[in-house]
Amino acid sequence: MINWNDFEHIHVIKKLKQVLQAWWNIDIVFTDERGYLKGLDNDRVSFANPAINYLVHKEQSQQNLASIISTSIEKLRQGGKYDMQRWELGGFDMCVFPIVIENDFVGSVTALGFFQDRNFETLLGDVQSKLNALGCSSELIEKSIKKFKYLDESNKQHFCELVELVSQEIVTLHVEISSRENKINELNKELGNRYKYDNMIGKSKPMQSLYALLDKIKYADSTVMIQGENGTGKELIAKSIHYNSHRKDKNFVIQNCSAFNDNLLESELFGHVKGSFTGALKDKKGLFEIADKGTFFLDEIGDTSPQMQVKLLRVIQEGTFTPVGSTEMRKVDVRIIAATNKNLREMVENGTFREDLFYRLNVINIRVPPLRERKEDIPVLVDYFLTKASETSGKPKKQLMARAIEKLYDYAWPGNVRELQNEIERACVLIGDELKVGHEVLSGKILESTEKTKVQGARLQGKLKDALEDLEREMIKEGLRRTGWNKSKLAKELGISRAGLIMKVEKYELDKRKIARTS
Repeated sequence: MINWNDFEHIHVIKKLKQVLQAWWNIDIVFTDERGYLKGLDNDRVSFANPAINYLVHKEQSQQNLASIISTSIEKLRQGGKYDMQRWELGGFDMCVFPIVIENDFVGSVTALGFFQDRNFETLLGDVQSKLNALGCSSELIEKSIKKFKYLDESNKQHFCELVELVSQEIVTLHVEISSRENKINELNKELGNRYKYDNMIGKSKPMQSLYALLDKIKYADSTVMIQGENGTGKELIAKSIHYNSHRKDKNFVIQNCSAFNDNLLESELFGHVKGSFTGALKDKKGLFEIADKGTFFLDEIGDTSPQMQVKLLRVIQEGTFTPVGSTEMRKVDVRIIAATNKNLREMVENGTFREDLFYRLNVINIRVPPLRERKEDIPVLVDYFLTKASETSGKPKKQLMARAIEKLYDYAWPGNVRELQNEIERACVLIGDELKVGHEVLSGKILESTEKTKVQGARLQGKLKDALEDLEREMIKEGLRRTGWNKSKLAKELGISRAGLIMKVEKYELDKRKIARTS
């Protein structure tokens, strides 16, 4: 299923259209296999020639154009790359390029608004009278007449290459989105097998390694250090360790070490006796005592002061502590799980974190991969959050459109899984009662970021040959990365032979090592 409105959002297609408009005032429209215009309801569609804009939005000319293009597509089924002819209704020339996906003619890319006849100026009078007959205003006709140009043989090849690239880019987009949709379906079927560990979700290799490690340590009492960026789910991992251990029936206690100053944190962790400080009206148990026989999760351990680190070291090392204001030492049996988003090794080297405490905490080290390193998990995470949103709201489960999924893939996710969860929740709220979630409701930061990371298209200045080569080089470079350097696959996508692709790779010096050095 082709989403015609998506084409105006594809960076390469936009650039190709801009090149055609900048050089020859030629406009591009898209049609289905019956010749009917598609994608005109997109607010990003713009035309170089006012007459083309007028005609493609007029029902009479739409029907006429559909008849011509459907005839052209039938002709192209018998062979040929394109069909160039006069659009008699408007009095100017047009060229039809087929969109072929899996040997099926699904539509066309049609270029409008030029002349093949060198004496085209004599034909402009005919164009003027035909536009007048179709109801165009005198002002619109006057502006339009100035836009028509003669497409000579020297430019014809470049023109055809540009329009054909638009068609090829549509095919590539469709193949990629279809592949992603198939992957999403496969992942959704597999979810619940080995792609979920408690409330953690993911089938990527980093997550599989994490699950395997959690399996190995769940029966141990060793201290665990969890390191990862904010939003990666460190607390979820700590809970998984506790609730899969022999301590699962005892308390799981959490304390964020950056939440209090030293005095308050000491009282929270170790408790205090009555009268030990102003406001200490009665004895209070500390969290270590509450966590006895259970698990204590110390979050943001890297934010503790050197003085607090000494006290933590003693309780971790000896299992003993002294409440604030007391002289009585108490003993506990607590499994410690610590977490931080800081680099503790660097802190040790800089003297801001005790080396002996670091080694006591770092018996088992778990690194939580950021979302940008496991983007293949995005579909299953999205499905989980959509299901959760449906259960919370009591409304039918929503579905993200392919274009929206593509945008999520292309974003870097500095806030990791938590940011993704918030984004999905936000989209579900903004879409209201609609079941289909399109990319337009995603946050501006995601739409702007993915736009910047798209393949850079042809330049609008300089020689056309250079612009085409720039575009071709970028398309091949991006394609090689996307396909994992599978030249056979990429050659098929680009519609050229494998040998031809290899020659172009050599021509543009797109060697793996050279790309690695320049990336």
